[in-house]
Amino acid sequence: MNTKRLLIVCMACLSTSAWAIEPGPSSAPQKGTEQWMQLQIRGVVASPILQTASATERDLAMQRWLNSFTYPIPAFFEQKGAGEIPSSN
Repeated sequence: MNTKRLLIVCMACLSTSAWAIEPGPSSAPQKGTEQWMQLQIRGVVASPILQTASATERDLAMQRWLNSFTYPIPAFFEQKGAGEIPSSN
């Protein structure tokens, strides 16, 4: 009986009325993004050409990823170290 009660509570918590915002896009750009994502999920806009990588390409990609761990992580980042955004004048 406890399992059934727990299932009912879980279903009640996951219902759409429990969400803080209504489902669906909140803006036109978000709606466009969600439409593209749905097309990708369904495979509608998938390339007919199979994308493959050779063993050498996979090895090189793995080596680049492994090499990324050799750089030290600084204790903090300089705020001025990122550069500047050029002015539009």
